[in-house]
Amino acid sequence: MSVDLTHRLLERRLVPVVVIDDAARAVDLAQTLLSAGLGVIEVTFRTAAAEESIRQIAKQCPKMLVGAGTLLDCDQVKKAADAGAQFGLAPGLDEKVVLAAQKAKLTFVPGIITPSEIQKGLSLGCSIQKFFPAEQAGGSTYLKALEGPYGHTGVRFIPTGGLQLNNIAPYLALKSVAALGGSWFVDKKYIQAAEWETIARLTKEAIQITTGAKT
Repeated sequence: MSVDLTHRLLERRLVPVVVIDDAARAVDLAQTLLSAGLGVIEVTFRTAAAEESIRQIAKQCPKMLVGAGTLLDCDQVKKAADAGAQFGLAPGLDEKVVLAAQKAKLTFVPGIITPSEIQKGLSLGCSIQKFFPAEQAGGSTYLKALEGPYGHTGVRFIPTGGLQLNNIAPYLALKSVAALGGSWFVDKKYIQAAEWETIARLTKEAIQITTGAKT
């Protein structure tokens, strides 16, 4: 991962995990996030609209760092890269998918939950890894325990899964946490209803907390 891309990805310590059912909403959403001060978005490949959403954002919002999430196979990696995604994420670690992303020059953040997965990710050159599902797997307490044997490697984590405003503080206090992945401020219902003001307000609120945290 390039230094510049890493900085842009982690600048606000916040990555919105977005599910878009209608690609016509994608640009409005991206513009809303940019206006709120957040220049990164993860569009998950959970819907048929994901590929076109990424393409539209990449084309019409050049200031937005657009990523593709929930990349489960090599075909999705290719579609994401061809659509203009600049980085990709997955809920798990599949060596074939990581290698396909590297071949496509797509910065990749695999999902991990165990020490073995962390080590595998490091061996594949993934210095930023997605801790998922964060809350269900043991939360910040579990992640803090992993800092002991792996902190010196420089690996950084993006906890995702079950995060809300009332439980993110302990994660932000960990040195290994690079950013948080969340959907509470870009909830699917807000996107479907085009509630852009609500998304903007919640995004600003989240940024205030994540950027104000000590690292």
